Amino acid sequence: MPQISSSPADDPSLEEKTEKLDTLTAILPSLAAQDRIEQLASLLTDDDIETLRHLAKEGMGENSLRALTSDLSYLEAWCMAAMGENLLWPAPEPLILKFIAHHLWDPECRKADPTHGMPEAVAKELEILKILRAPKSDRLRRPHAPATVQRRLASWSTLHRWRGLKGVFGSPGVRSALRLAVRVADRPKQPKSKKAVTADVLEMVLATCKGSDTKKPSLADMRDHALLLVGFASGGRRRSEIAGLRLTQVAFEDPVPTDPENPESGLLACASLRLGRTKTEDSSTGDNHVIIIGRPVDALKTWLQAANITEGSVFRAIDQWGNLKSRALTPQSVNAILKARIKKAGFDPKDFSAHGLRSGFLTEAANRGIPIQDAMQQSRHRSVAQASSYYNEASRNRRRSARILG
Repeated sequence: MPQISSSPADDPSLEEKTEKLDTLTAILPSLAAQDRIEQLASLLTDDDIETLRHLAKEGMGENSLRALTSDLSYLEAWCMAAMGENLLWPAPEPLILKFIAHHLWDPECRKADPTHGMPEAVAKELEILKILRAPKSDRLRRPHAPATVQRRLASWSTLHRWRGLKGVFGSPGVRSALRLAVRVADRPKQPKSKKAVTADVLEMVLATCKGSDTKKPSLADMRDHALLLVGFASGGRRRSEIAGLRLTQVAFEDPVPTDPENPESGLLACASLRLGRTKTEDSSTGDNHVIIIGRPVDALKTWLQAANITEGSVFRAIDQWGNLKSRALTPQSVNAILKARIKKAGFDPKDFSAHGLRSGFLTEAANRGIPIQDAMQQSRHRSVAQASSYYNEASRNRRRSARILG
């Protein structure tokens, strides 16, 4: 089986590819690690790299470009391992069907027939490249998550369009094969965060940001306090949206009444966040902003004043000595901050991720009887079906129909 070169010494053209990939690091900080750049240089063709550079110039969102880069490098590696050649453009239907068969299969058939699904030799080649995780010694190899396979096929199709090519990803044969493969793979969808960060959990996490009787809150405490409150109260913002928030997107507004029905009920601080480009909306959307009121606004003002931030990124890196950096947090850092605070609060960080803020906001809204349309205005969900899944989960124990024989 052909081996994919992995160092510039193996292929003189890798040095030129590496230089081209270096121009993407400003847009994709995750590429900055030298070993990652060299790995991509060994996997991607010249045309692949030019496509990615073109997408970067066209202003494709950071998350979308990162996902396309990851998926394209995986597809190239798989094709080389399985077929002994680079991806074909346009991709013939048999190649797409082979990709589906290698990644989604029947686990029971795999037990009886080791050749069912992805051949072990192909899997081992991908493990060597560190783009496929090896199964634990006491477990059989499992099919990929259907969502991962569907995303990679979507990326493959998207790249066809950007190259001006017509793919066959929507052909009856591909659609039928994918539908049947997803069914037999029988792998339940896993939540992005095992547990939601609901209001009660959030309060315990926020308590870790208050310092102590003998020690005032540190700069990191104030940042994390504001980050968590703003991230939750603004509708459960995605980690990329929190990390990418800039001061120009924040507008502090006139205070609003504590009780909207009673103008004399006291006043609370108010701010508007203009979200710009998100996963489901672009910056041209007319009403892509949300309002935060009360504690989150107070915490945000405290952070900005303490950090003396007057422009640029709102949430920034802080080094181990407590020095504020000019660079924004990465989405991965937002996840790490939440997990660290979760651990300090006495919870298992394995049960939570940054997406727990998003699921927690909708779950809390359901628990408090807030209409789903109201919650969706804040969370900016476009799909009622997606948002209602959190509402259904929150209300499942309150269903009258489940108490017929109770």
